[in-house]
Amino acid sequence: MALPFSNTVDRTLERLRTAFIQTARGAREAVGAPLRPDLPEDDVPRLKGRIDACLEGKGGETARRARAAELGEAYLSLSATGRRKFLLTLAHDYGLTREAAMARVEQWRNSKEAPRSLVKALEPPAVHLLREFVGVPEGVKFVVDLRAELMVLGKTDVPARTLAEDLRPLLGAWFDVGFLDLVRIDWRSSAALLEKLVAYEAVHAIRSWRDLKNRLDSDRRCFAFFHPRMPDEPLIFVEVALVNGMAGNVQRLLDAKAETSDPEHANTAIFYSISNCQRGLAGISFGNFLIKRVAEQLSRDLPNIKDFATLSPIPGLRSHIDGRLKNEGDGALTPGEIASLVPVTNNKATGAAAVRELLDKPVWWEVPAIDKALRPILTRITARYLTGTDESGRALDRVAHFHLGNGAIVERINWLADTSTNGLKQSYGLMVNYRYKLGEVEANHSAYANGRVVASREVRAMAKA
Repeated sequence: MALPFSNTVDRTLERLRTAFIQTARGAREAVGAPLRPDLPEDDVPRLKGRIDACLEGKGGETARRARAAELGEAYLSLSATGRRKFLLTLAHDYGLTREAAMARVEQWRNSKEAPRSLVKALEPPAVHLLREFVGVPEGVKFVVDLRAELMVLGKTDVPARTLAEDLRPLLGAWFDVGFLDLVRIDWRSSAALLEKLVAYEAVHAIRSWRDLKNRLDSDRRCFAFFHPRMPDEPLIFVEVALVNGMAGNVQRLLDAKAETSDPEHANTAIFYSISNCQRGLAGISFGNFLIKRVAEQLSRDLPNIKDFATLSPIPGLRSHIDGRLKNEGDGALTPGEIASLVPVTNNKATGAAAVRELLDKPVWWEVPAIDKALRPILTRITARYLTGTDESGRALDRVAHFHLGNGAIVERINWLADTSTNGLKQSYGLMVNYRYKLGEVEANHSAYANGRVVASREVRAMAKA
């Protein structure tokens, strides 16, 4: 099995430190002794002196790059406590307050400078500082990871949250989809990359080397986006199964013991896992471009593939079902559904209470009578959930929002498609196929942008039942 994720992270941090040390040769003598690991209060003025020196930008490009690298290496040498203090100093003392922003706007209004000078003046000093890292080896990865840490701090600290948000446009420009490379990952890829595939998989955990090899077999595909300045770090990857027809059960799809099929005979590409790899890039969307690029690539490589769809989780479904049963009671069910529950519960519980009782039974999905009674109820509620929207016209489920926004349609609801612990925990085992009809993607995207969820006739009928 691959190394633990923490080991992968440790090696990444060591690679960053090594790159910064090499770039910053000779800079340490100019800025003084190293900062102590926990960054005690009497070290903070020296830290701010180094930040100020970077912001002044004296000397040529090589000098600026060396100072930025030295500062980055100093950060990576700190303990967890020291890094927290470093980031809070950066966010609190080098952000842009409302008062400072208004003063700069007023100063610009009283000058004859061009509008672009105002844009530059309104950039927080911390963001200006981190721009310097784009020219430093491993600097882009450093800024991405720094934003991830700021996002954690931002849960309880407003300036840290503000700085994390201020960094989003900068990273959005750096990671424009036009700069990204689409790369196929297979069993011949480097061991380090395969380890990261295991570590970053966020939908269906990869449990063994055999499992990983199965997902990279000849009837499978895995593609990832990479940035030229982060060639060893996938940004996002998608796993694809090449099958006949619409897959409706993830356990069968991932069965490592199943016989490998001939991809030349497949007619459908099933996207069954999409994982974002860099937490610091949250809010910067390129998953939609990945799916479309992969579909185009597969169309060229395998002309026999005519249909493209996902087999997706429904992460908000269980809480939605539980909420409706609790808050609406029997109003969540039709009269026919209430009547159908009587033989299963022996009249001990009725209506919503009966559904609740059945769902609370251990391995309820393995009891045929319970399965038969609950299936029409839960699939109908699921159809309404997936085709419904909130007040702003956004899908109720976050995964649905992602795919519908990309131009997919709600194609089919799959009963007991994922009976793993996680599958039952988030959606009582139900999954959904979102279908990408390549010729209709733009029209579907526009429909969703206007608040209309596009679904198949089967799903629409189920929702209206």
